[in-house]
Formats: sequence, structure tokens, C-alpha cells
Amino acid sequence: MASAATAPPPPANLKRIVAASLIGTTIEWYDFFLYGSAAALVFNQLFFPDSDPLVGTLLSFLTYAVGFAARPLGALVFGHYGDRLGRKKLLVLSLLMMGGATFAIGLLPTHATIGTAAPVLLTVLRLVQGFALGGEWGGAVLLVSEHGDARRRGFWASWPQTGAPAGQLLATGVLSALTALLSESAFTSWGWRVPFLLSGVLVIVGLWIRLSVDESPVFKEALARAEAKKATAGDERQVEKMPLVAVMRHHWRDVLIAMGARMAENISYYVVTAFILVYATTSAGLSKQSALNAVLIASVVHFAVIPAWGALSDRIGRRPVYLFGAAGIGAWMFPFFSLIDTGSFGSLLLAVTVGLVLHGAMYAPQAAFFSEMFATRMRYSGASIGAQFSSVAAGAPAPLIATALLADFNSSTPIALYVIAAALLTLLAVGVARETRHRDLSDVDPHSEASTDDSPAPADARTV
Repeated sequence: MASAATAPPPPANLKRIVAASLIGTTIEWYDFFLYGSAAALVFNQLFFPDSDPLVGTLLSFLTYAVGFAARPLGALVFGHYGDRLGRKKLLVLSLLMMGGATFAIGLLPTHATIGTAAPVLLTVLRLVQGFALGGEWGGAVLLVSEHGDARRRGFWASWPQTGAPAGQLLATGVLSALTALLSESAFTSWGWRVPFLLSGVLVIVGLWIRLSVDESPVFKEALARAEAKKATAGDERQVEKMPLVAVMRHHWRDVLIAMGARMAENISYYVVTAFILVYATTSAGLSKQSALNAVLIASVVHFAVIPAWGALSDRIGRRPVYLFGAAGIGAWMFPFFSLIDTGSFGSLLLAVTVGLVLHGAMYAPQAAFFSEMFATRMRYSGASIGAQFSSVAAGAPAPLIATALLADFNSSTPIALYVIAAALLTLLAVGVARETRHRDLSDVDPHSEASTDDSPAPADARTV
């Protein structure tokens, strides 16, 4: 029978936790994706005006990729302190850093005003964004995972994941509205700044909500046990002084699996949502507005299917859902580009929507899957490192590689093969992983026999 300390939170409290994580991740992804869309649409003109248009796009995507390079550092720093001080404090800090950097981009002078200092400052602010996002994801999904129950963890933990399409939807929606309402010269002159400055308002709302939620009960119990052991026997092992070292010692295999699992998920997402803005306008002859609208509508569907995929992972397991998504996105790549090449908006919309539905099958179970791989005292570090270190090789260069392949070969075939190769790597990584859906999130060894999926979850399957 569960004690008072380990009883499930009332539904209203759990929903508030989910809402806090979702709103926070939505704002952070809004900031991050806004930069990606602006890089594809206007940054080549504003910050790299002396370059050939396609080269300028490559350079703007390079500053986009720099943000990914900072994400592993953010994962290390936020993971370390998140495992020692708690999830909530670090989530508040990540939101402040991301929002502040995005607001500053909206005030940034362009190349025409301050010359080469403009792209340098843009790159610095992008680094801050990436650092903040590197610490955001792990804390947000853990806060929900460690509050929820084992039976529906996949469903509840998938809601912070919807922050990605919600942020994409918000960023694309604001840009789409501005490009529709403003002339191209007005948008290039000042209109692009509006969505960046809007981030300041969103951060205030996000902070108000995040400050109202409680710290993870799983973390608080682990901390209390550590203090009790320290007082009675001087044993400080339950809260690691160096979580990174513990992760590398006990969970190196899980880190590699998480990194491999993210390859297809990360690469396909940025090809489908960021690079598509370049490909649809330069190779398929579609307008900038059509490309933005297609991503906008598809993001609504993406938002809706993520909780459904998360719920399915609670019924049949994390691995089957994830494997279906990886195989599906690989198989979809050639039809994806063939549909776009028709030059029809309907075909473009179908291509992007199916791509994001298949992406959702990987992205939805990811939060619970990665959380269940690691013990509490190193979970923030382990989940963040596994998720963010892969972004340097996956999401960071994806639009850049895709644009370079298009420039070199003038064909979508190499780009499709690039995504297919990533899908094969993800299939291998998830294929050798253990199923995790019935593991609790207490400080037991996640790989012990008692923690395997062969054992059904108890009636009151609450983590401790």
C-alpha cells in the first residue's frame, strides 16, 4: 500500500505539472524554431548580404547549427545541477536564458548597420539559446515523468514533447501572418523582429506558471534518503557529486542507445520543417507563404498525434512504436520529395503531414523511454546527455547538409538517402534496447530483473 509520501498526486495537480512543462517547452521551442525559420527566410539577406543567395542560406543555417553545438554543454551543466539541486530551479533558469537571448535577437542591428559584428553577435545569442535548450528538455520531461504513474507515463510524458510542434506552430503562425500582412520589404526591414520581441511576453507567462508547481517527488525522496544516510552512516552515494561520471560508469550503453535513437527523429524533423522552406521555394517553385502554411497545418496534426502515440506506447511498449516511426520515416523519404516536386500545395501538405505523423511515433515515447533508462540520482544528466549530444551530429547539421547536397547535386535523391541512413541507425539502436514501459523511477537499478518489462505494473504503479 502506498504511503502518503508516495501516493499519486491528484489529477488536478498532475495536470498542472503537465501544463507547466508544456507551456515552458512550447515557449523554448518557439524561440528555437523561430530562429530556424528566420534563417531560411531573411537572415541570409540581413546578416550575410554579400554572399550568393544559396551560400547566404548556408551561412545562416550554419549559425542555426551553432545553437545545437551548445546543447551538449547545456545538457552537462543543467544535468549536473538538476541532479543535485532539483528539476524546477533549472527549468526556471533555462526559460529565462532562452527568452532573454531571443528578445535580444529582436533588437540586434543588422550587417548594414554594424557590419561583421552583426553575424558575430547573432552567433553568440544563438549559442545562449542552444545552451538553454540543452538543459530544458531533460528537466521538463522528468518533472512530468517523476510525478506521473507507471501505467500512463508514456501518455503524460509525451505532453511536454508536444511543445515542439506547438512552438513550431506558434513560430510559423506568427511568421506566416506577418508575411501575409506585410510587404516583403517591410517584413525584411522590421517585421521579422516582431516575433522575437514577442518572446519577452511569453517568458513572463511561462515563468508565472513554472514557479507555481512543486519539485519532483521522486527527486525529493532521493534527496531525503541521501540526507538520512549521510546523517546515520556518512553515505553520500544516493546523490552523486558528479552525475556525469556516474552516468558514464553505469549507463554508457543507455547513452549510446539514446543517441542512436535520436538520429532519425532529429534529422527527419529538421529536414521536414526547416529545410523544406528552402527546397519548396527554390526547387519546387512554391511560394514562401505556401511552404509556411504547409508546415503550419502539419504542425497541428503533429501536436494531436503525439499524445496518441504516447498512449499507444503505454499499451504495447516504447520500442514497437519507436521502431515503427523510424522505419516509416525512412520509407517515406522518396515519396516525400516526389510529392513536393509536383509543385502542388496539396501534395506539399500531404508530404509534410505524413512526415510529421511518422516523426511523432519516435518523438512521443522518447520522453518516457529515456527517463526510464536512468536512476534518479543521475537521470537528469543521463537523459539530457543522451538526447542532446546526438543533436550535434543529427539536428545541427541536417538543414546544412541537406542544403549543401541540393546545391551540389541539384537533386533530392542524396537528401532522401541521408535520412534513410539515419533511420537505419535508429532502427539498430532501438532494436538492441531493452523495453522499459513497466520500470518504476525509484533509485533501484533500472536494469535489474525486477525492473524489466516482464513484470506487470502493480495496481498502484507509482514511482517513488
